[in-house]
This record gives sequence, structure tokens and C-alpha cells, in this order.
Amino acid sequence: MDVARTRSLCATLIGAHPDEIALLGPTSLGLSLFANGLDWRLGDEVLYYGDDYPANVYPWIDLASRGVVTKELCPKVAGDITPELVEAALSPRTKLVALASCHYLSGRRIDVGAIGRMLRSKGILFSLDAIQTLGASPADVEFVDFLSADAHKWMLGPMAMGIVFVARRNFEKCRPTLLGAWNVKSPDFLAQKEIVFEDTARRYEPGVLNIAGMYGMKASLEMLLGFGLESVHSGILANRDHLENSLSALGFEFLSPRADDPMRSGILTARHPTAKNEAVFLKLEQEGIIASLRANRDGRKWLRFSPHFYNTLNEMDQVADVVLRALTQSGTAD
Repeated sequence: MDVARTRSLCATLIGAHPDEIALLGPTSLGLSLFANGLDWRLGDEVLYYGDDYPANVYPWIDLASRGVVTKELCPKVAGDITPELVEAALSPRTKLVALASCHYLSGRRIDVGAIGRMLRSKGILFSLDAIQTLGASPADVEFVDFLSADAHKWMLGPMAMGIVFVARRNFEKCRPTLLGAWNVKSPDFLAQKEIVFEDTARRYEPGVLNIAGMYGMKASLEMLLGFGLESVHSGILANRDHLENSLSALGFEFLSPRADDPMRSGILTARHPTAKNEAVFLKLEQEGIIASLRANRDGRKWLRFSPHFYNTLNEMDQVADVVLRALTQSGTAD
């Protein structure tokens, strides 16, 4: 009962049917299942973003060993993957486009619906790494073929448990590559001469589920859906925008879209142009404030903040106060 309930919650979260949900994590597992399960032919093309999080890069570039042509998107701004950019990079040989719903560093979201609709009209498959937005904003997989997202970020669940979505229309296109007694029909646990997969997305779950993780994800999704994803999303953006205003007043520059950009997410990535951002990060850690220190390809360090809906504006003020003290100690505050 609880397994079925969890599948139903996951389906509600993304607008899918419970039969299209496999309870698997981490995100990279689902993405690898998609990459390895499709019937690739010599000369087929896969389109991806090379500056995405590595979990959504390596499964696709590895396909070159199977004769697949791997093509990178090259936006001028980090994570700015527009429908026009994607369409311009397509060719008659493009089989699949693999994108993230939001860039892990810049926090810029993509228009999943517009990109998916365009790809569907051309008969091209669409794979989505959704870990940076799922649980933080409403989602709809109407024009998505494959989706993977672990529960430990915005969904507030445990690690190594998540959502793998495969649209039913693609069950025969994406063959399960992990086989066991759970996803191959084995009456009375007796191995059969022929491999026949389960009729639902359970076909991608080879064996015993991470039940402890499943209960954690079940509880977190019940909470998030109980509050309502629109309310959660607006709360996240209110905290994020408030923090952006405070950091802007302290002279920070931003890799993330600004507060007036509809494609922003809950991720706020900023750096001070003259301070040692590593020192600011250390001060935040010492004060018990959770942030991330990230680098882009030019080697510059960025501070990444991801306040959730349960945080408060007062807490955002506390973050800004700690940052100000760090800048004052380094002699870079005005």
C-alpha cells in the first residue's frame, strides 16, 4: 500500500500516471538508464549541455563509444537554454535532447513546456534532469519523455531515493538495463526461459527498493503537496529575492537571473568582486549557515544560496549580516 501511495504522490507532483513512476535514486541512475536503454544506431545524435552538472553530461558523452554523435549546446550565458537555441542545434539525426530543468550553478530555469512541445513536433525524445526544481515549483511532464530527480534537494527527502519517470509510450523504446526478480516476471520466484518485463515502470526497478528512503520521500511529498506547490514556490522566491536585494546592497555581483527575471529559481549564486569569497563561505559555515562554494570554468568562486519555503525573511537578514561581518573583517565592506 505505501509503495503504491508513494508512486501516486510522485505522479501527482509531476503530472504523470503512477504506472509511469519508478522509485529509484540517485538522479544519475535514472539518466544512465535512459542513455543505456535506448536503441542507438550509428550516426544518431544526442544534444546536451556540456556545462551542466556532470551527472547529466557523462551518460551522454559516453554514447560516443557506441557510434553516437554527441553535440554540445553553447549558450552565451550560463544555463540560458532557450527553445531557439535548442532548435537551431537540431538535425535530422537528432534522437534525443538531454537537459536540466534548471542550471545547477546559475539557477536559471528552462522553459520545459516550450522546448518539449517543439521536440515532440519533430519526433525527438526529451530527457530531463529535474533535481534542481522538483519540489520547489509546479512541474508537468506532458511533453517530457524521461525524467530523473533524487529527493534530497528541494523535495526535502533522503538521499538515494527519487523519481524516475518514463512515459508509457516509451516503455518499449527504453529497455531496462538492470535486471532482477522484481522487474522481470518470475512467478513463484522461478526464473523463466524468456525475459518478460513488468507492465509498468516497475520494469526499471531490478530488486528490493530503498524502503527507508521511500518512506522519507513519501512524508516529504505529502508535506509539500499539502502546502501546495504554488505556495512553496512563492515562498522560495520571496526568500531568494530578499537575499538578493541585501547582497546587492553589499556590492555583490550575480551569476543568477535577477529578481525581475521569470526564469529565476530558488538558487541564488553571487560573488563579491573584491573580497575573497572562500573566506566569506568559511564565515557562513562557522555561523551554521548552509551554502555552497562553486567554481565555473574560468576558475572564479561563487557562493550559492538555496533558501527553501520554510526559511524566513529574518533568516535572510541574518545571512546578510554574517556576510557583512565577513566583508568588514577582510576590509572590503564600504
